[in-house]
Amino acid sequence: MWDMDDVDDVLEELASLPTMVHATASPDGDEVALYYDITGRNELHVLDVETGELGQWSDGEVPRNARWHVDWDEGGDRVYFHLDEAGDEQNDVYAVDRDGGVEPVVEMEGQTYVVDTAEDALLLGSNRDGQLNLFRHELGGETAKITDYERAVWAAVLSPEGDRVAYATNETDDFDNRDTYVADADGSNARVLDVGDLGAETSPVDWSPEGDRLLLADNSPDLGRIGVYDLESESVRWLGDGEYEETPEAFMPDGDRVVGTRTRDALTVPVVYDLKTGESREFDLPEGVAEFGMAGESVLGADRVLLTHTTPTTRPTLLAYDLRSDETETLLEPEYGPFEPDDFADAEYFTVTSDGVPGTRQAAVGHDPYEELEVGALLYDSGERPSPLVVNPHGGPRARDEMRFDLYTQVLAARGFSVLQVNYRGSTGRGREFVRALDEDWGGAEQGDVAAAAEHVLGEYDWLDGDRVAVFGGSYGGYSAYWQLVQYPDLYDAGVAWIGLTDLADQFENTMPHYRTELMEKYLGTPEEHPDLYEERSPVTHADNLAAPLLMVHGVNDRRVPVSQARIFRERLEELGYREGEDGDFEYRELGEEGHASSDQEQKLRMFRLLDDFLQRRVGTPRVAEADD
Repeated sequence: MWDMDDVDDVLEELASLPTMVHATASPDGDEVALYYDITGRNELHVLDVETGELGQWSDGEVPRNARWHVDWDEGGDRVYFHLDEAGDEQNDVYAVDRDGGVEPVVEMEGQTYVVDTAEDALLLGSNRDGQLNLFRHELGGETAKITDYERAVWAAVLSPEGDRVAYATNETDDFDNRDTYVADADGSNARVLDVGDLGAETSPVDWSPEGDRLLLADNSPDLGRIGVYDLESESVRWLGDGEYEETPEAFMPDGDRVVGTRTRDALTVPVVYDLKTGESREFDLPEGVAEFGMAGESVLGADRVLLTHTTPTTRPTLLAYDLRSDETETLLEPEYGPFEPDDFADAEYFTVTSDGVPGTRQAAVGHDPYEELEVGALLYDSGERPSPLVVNPHGGPRARDEMRFDLYTQVLAARGFSVLQVNYRGSTGRGREFVRALDEDWGGAEQGDVAAAAEHVLGEYDWLDGDRVAVFGGSYGGYSAYWQLVQYPDLYDAGVAWIGLTDLADQFENTMPHYRTELMEKYLGTPEEHPDLYEERSPVTHADNLAAPLLMVHGVNDRRVPVSQARIFRERLEELGYREGEDGDFEYRELGEEGHASSDQEQKLRMFRLLDDFLQRRVGTPRVAEADD
């Protein structure tokens, strides 16, 4: 499948495959703004939907890393973007116009981003004063704080007339709860909607065209569902039969239809509901992952919506979908460079039964069996025989792996490593209770699920080499990589922990405020409340269990998972007598001008080279060894 004669060429070609993200429809639906790095650098492009003409508006002014979304102004003449300092996510808001003119719009301390736009104002989310709250910026004027909650404020949307705002936060004693509020545009007269159960999460997604109804997401019955709330009658209508987890996206312009997505196994399928009949149908698309862009900003016209479609072997295609004819128009084809879809490794989806306690030795914390669950997983076959295995837990942890194109997976497969991804308990797509199985149990059953799935594939597929097993993950996946190595040292022969957590108390102290409350405290409580849990489930506490070569990689500008997390683990290993270096017990790299990962082509290539070099030296593949000979 791959020519190993020039390894760096393969890695460079993969890193330089152009990527488009954050496609956002203009207010009139005639254009689409998106980030696209077809020039080799991330730039703001605008696509004319009718002609297909793609124009570049920026010239180096937007961030190299395309993490944050873009937003049109109400007139459709400017696009707002978020500019930080070398990936630190302490964003200010800028605007670029059709002539390439760039100007700052809002500059504040902390992380600031556009939530929604009005004709004369921007609705912002910002942690300027500590916790994430809402601000209103009058264009050309002042910025005023309009909410002041102790818990983070999420999912805010302005009404069509711009006179009201809906948002989600939590004022109850149940830390898992989230309610929807409606207030005047200046934050006054806020009232909570009586929707959903206490302890469930309800959020606004879109206003109806007339401004008399709200499209809501809610998980009261366990699986996520779509609701339409009537503000006059103060009643809600829930859509669907509850068979699948569903997420709302937008009202259509007629107000009689809403679109959303449905999850089935590792697939994401768009759906449309007819509000007159209550009936739904799935979009007529091939199996894979089809998803919308920004909530409420995917509508192209009376009957058309904007979405992307991808599979494990096909890169994202930008599409316009007609709800009346079920016809699909391709707006932007993906680039493949020298490759074809058949060059990429496909994914096999399967489930494994896990009680959270694998067969291998638990070296750090001994757990009794948990509730037995069916856990979904994806296996990518590199074609190597025998094949080493890379176990690749996802981040989040509130996320999941799907049947989508994954560049890091394809890099590993290109170099001869088969890849296992596991949707452990705590992953999304399976409902509220499945997510909350991680409460007060990081480093517990979810890590057992990962190890149990690895044991399953090693026993099921004789072409996998059980003597060459590595673990690699980023963010919470980086925490998982650290934890897998210290909890199950007999299972792994090497590991790569990228931007991962090692000391939970330090993470609580130094992450951004909304991550402190909505991630750390929501899952684990505070270090003061649960000091023993914070210590026990920190990988650094069990660093002396490390028995396989470890590569630690961390961006110096990371504000989500500060670089102190990697430094603490390195210092502990040194205290324990572990040796650093290419022939030592661990290797360590800090990445300059980078924060919590990056989509920049040069920075991706840097990570690809680090990952490949380490795995080939420490684990290796027969095919690569033959090519070297």
